[in-house]
Amino acid sequence: MSSPHDQSLGTISPELQDLLRSVRLVLLDFDGVLTDNRVIVSESGEESVVCSRADGIGIARLRSHGVPCCVVSSEENAVVERRCEKLGVRCFRGVKSKVEVAAALGAELGVPPEEMLFVGNDVNDLDLLEFVGLGVAVADAVPEVLQVAGLVLESRGGFGAVREICDLVAGAFTDRS
Repeated sequence: MSSPHDQSLGTISPELQDLLRSVRLVLLDFDGVLTDNRVIVSESGEESVVCSRADGIGIARLRSHGVPCCVVSSEENAVVERRCEKLGVRCFRGVKSKVEVAAALGAELGVPPEEMLFVGNDVNDLDLLEFVGLGVAVADAVPEVLQVAGLVLESRGGFGAVREICDLVAGAFTDRS
């Protein structure tokens, strides 16, 4: 089934432009969104991931417009927290219910779900993708996520997907009245 928002990013519908203009909080999954969904395990068992530096520039651009970004991840590894510290974003790791975290964060910041955007890639993201005003999938998300997403990015996770959505949201500020 096709979403009313299905289209290439070059032809964003007026409805999708309105959704982007209304975003006041950006939520991100970690593995498969900020990373390419792979993990490097050392001989001692330490895990490392690869992230795109471009994503940090996008997040900083959003911050300059007063739109906070937060990572909401079921991953428990401390690498999530280390990367979030570097990016200057709040980190919720080891999360069992992403919707509960988003609802609590929204209440804290005074942001209703319809003014939240979430970027996900896998089945554990489905509930939050449906809870927020705009659910976004990276290009290489699993089919179930691609089906429910209001917007599918051109970039894969770990390859500038976060930069892409940040640029779209920040760009919508130029059209805000």
